[in-house]
Amino acid sequence: MTRILIADDHTLFRAGVVKLLQGLADVQVVAEAASGREAVKLAGELHPDIVIMDLQMEDLNGLQATAQIRASFTDIRVIILSMHANEEYVHEALAAGAKAYVLKRATPDELKLAVEAVARGGTYLSAAISQQVLEHSAGQAVHLTPRQKQILHLISQGRNVKQIAVELALSVKTVESHRAEIMQRLGIPNAAALIRYAARLAPLSDK
Repeated sequence: MTRILIADDHTLFRAGVVKLLQGLADVQVVAEAASGREAVKLAGELHPDIVIMDLQMEDLNGLQATAQIRASFTDIRVIILSMHANEEYVHEALAAGAKAYVLKRATPDELKLAVEAVARGGTYLSAAISQQVLEHSAGQAVHLTPRQKQILHLISQGRNVKQIAVELALSVKTVESHRAEIMQRLGIPNAAALIRYAARLAPLSDK
């Protein structure tokens, strides 16, 4: 069972997130926080697996609360919810220790994907954010096809070849072929180096 704390200063928004998460198997909302300070306090008391954190709150914003939680409890993972797609906000959230960044305008399915990815130890960025990171990454001088960008995005989320094949309804051989082409175009020598490169595109490493 994945235990989740929701932190947002808007009661109606929290209620919507709770209702959404109730539709997920093996997920339990253990508490709600109306402020960043309350989120930090409840995280320490309840030790949830995941905190879904609003970026902007008055007393202690989501970045500050995330940094405090991650500094004290490295096994608690944080998903940032934000109205801002600005790349600067994304990098600040990741630097604070967030494992996922989801836009508030995203679909309910995106939040579900983020929770599932983070619960299994992975990472997640909203599709619009992932595209921005790709477009502004050092490797963007080499143009990848839309399918290759899609596969690289999934690699950045921790998916292996078999998982990507299932998700995209492709054969393992086809995914391996795309992966080889990506490595050739980016000048990456092997699969391990590609994983490291993809991780830098979505820098959600443990702090």
